[in-house]
Amino acid sequence: YPWGYDSDNGPDQWHKNYPFAKGRHQSPIEINNKDVHYDSSLLPWFASYDPGAAKTILNNGKTCRVVFDDSFDRSVLRGGPLPGVYRLRQLHFHWGSSDDHGSEHVVNGVRYAGELHLLHWNPKYSNYLDAKRRTDGIAVLAIFLQVSRACNP
Repeated sequence: YPWGYDSDNGPDQWHKNYPFAKGRHQSPIEINNKDVHYDSSLLPWFASYDPGAAKTILNNGKTCRVVFDDSFDRSVLRGGPLPGVYRLRQLHFHWGSSDDHGSEHVVNGVRYAGELHLLHWNPKYSNYLDAKRRTDGIAVLAIFLQVSRACNP
């Protein structure tokens, strides 16, 4: 049965067909405010994205993906817990069939309408595929999306 973002095939069901989707280091995760602790030693986040670095855009009905030129530090993320600069590889969206679900992750029991993932890799490795195999090779920034009738500039 294919994975997706609806109640019958959504993140809560993924582990049934994909056992590796269960555990402390796997998606989806549930964040509970009572379990989150502020770390004052972390640096602020810094993101610098160049829209001109976008190479391809694909919408296949399940996601919309934008792939970026990551051959040099043109669009980057750094700070927080990251040990250096990470290059933007691609971004993609997740959404469901209604506005009350679609995000992979959950905060305090709330699932959002959608989620944006910005995938970065550590250029200390020779390429993205090499970085993907390393514990410090990939950094994904996830942003929850909410539906609103009000304009949100």
